[in-house]
Amino acid sequence: MVVGTVSNEIVSPVPASRLWKALVKDSPALMPKILPDLISKIVVLEGDGGVGTIVHTDFNPGAVKDLSYWKHRVDAIDDEKYLFRYSIIEGGLIGKKVKSTSFELKFEANNPDGATTCKLNGEFDTIADTLPPEEEKKEMVGGMVGMFKAVEGYLLANPEAYA
Repeated sequence: MVVGTVSNEIVSPVPASRLWKALVKDSPALMPKILPDLISKIVVLEGDGGVGTIVHTDFNPGAVKDLSYWKHRVDAIDDEKYLFRYSIIEGGLIGKKVKSTSFELKFEANNPDGATTCKLNGEFDTIADTLPPEEEKKEMVGGMVGMFKAVEGYLLANPEAYA
């Protein structure tokens, strides 16, 4: 077992409050709507969106290599600090390539022009005693960035949404 990490930072012209509402608070409704080729449905199985909530995401067949679904658990959520942590508890690459995977999203409204810095950090424990090739790590981050950019594009095209 080896512990690996992935990270990325994106600067967006969309205010942190709107990104937070769209990406974190309303993702079960919004993501299948704006990414229908990727995500077929997201269902909250347990909880109210707070810590301990279990969410099931179904991906469309063939949309993501080696991925048909995953379940994640909300580990931390802070509406004031725009901080969201979750762990994949089933599906995804769990049991195939990794023993565990967790992610943290943080939105920082630290720019005078209203822009937001989104920080994505992920940590995983591999099953093998080696880290995945850099290309696989880039794919992992690339998928997350792609989803972020889709939501950002939706918010820019719909300035009244999540205002």
